Amino acid sequence: MKTLEEVLGLSTAYLEQRGIAKARFAAEEVLAEALGIGRLDLYMDFHRPLVEQELELCRALLGRRGKREPMQYIRGTQDFFGLDLKVDERALIPRHETEILVDTVVQELKGLDLAGKVLWDICCGSGCIGLALKKAFPQLTVVLSDISREALALAGENAERNGLEVVFRQGDLLNAFPDEKADFVLCNPPYIAASDFGRLEPEVSVYEPKSALIGGDDGLDFYRRLAAHLPPYLNRPARVFLEMGMEQGRDLQEIFAHEPWQRGVVGKDWAGHDRFFSLEIL
Repeated sequence: MKTLEEVLGLSTAYLEQRGIAKARFAAEEVLAEALGIGRLDLYMDFHRPLVEQELELCRALLGRRGKREPMQYIRGTQDFFGLDLKVDERALIPRHETEILVDTVVQELKGLDLAGKVLWDICCGSGCIGLALKKAFPQLTVVLSDISREALALAGENAERNGLEVVFRQGDLLNAFPDEKADFVLCNPPYIAASDFGRLEPEVSVYEPKSALIGGDDGLDFYRRLAAHLPPYLNRPARVFLEMGMEQGRDLQEIFAHEPWQRGVVGKDWAGHDRFFSLEIL
């Protein structure tokens, strides 16, 4: 029988051969998931022999990871801003960078009278943004929308999983809201340029939904649609918060550089890249 130390070494070598960055860390994640323990707990039993049943489960999960399936899909869950979210191939995996956007909105909304106010999470995917804000501000009416019925079903499962009551709308961008208005809008739309799709890691390009990634030839189609068509759907005053791709800050400033949009501000992620854009209508 092989010890945990030996299995970790073999697993690391296998994942390295499969082109996975930080293969040691990835192997630790897989083995910890297979054995039902924390990643650092692996080293507490480093010399323990693994029984055949444990080895079979390790092999199965390593095979999936070796095919570049994201660890979040293998695990089936993802922590996000205090939420325990179910994740699968129906929607994008919630990114930790998006927690910066949620935290920015939380800081903006603190202390405001939110009674009767409505917040939309457009292109909601797993529901991570809207659900996190509903948890932070229970008095808000939060509406989650997506063109994908499959993504909305996942968002519904996550709302139930976290004990949150929100409203769901299915439709393409603003078509989901034919006779409604909002006070706050958040949107993390597809923003990858079609020409850049082939450069993405297989974990993204093979496993995550393509329709949630590509935003037209230059990645900016959804922002142009929002800039042109969102204002009639907003109460006054209203705030809008968007996630965007790296180096798209100047593009969004130009797209929204017309009335009635005001006070467009680019926000950075932890690496200092353009990642968020906030603006308002007074």
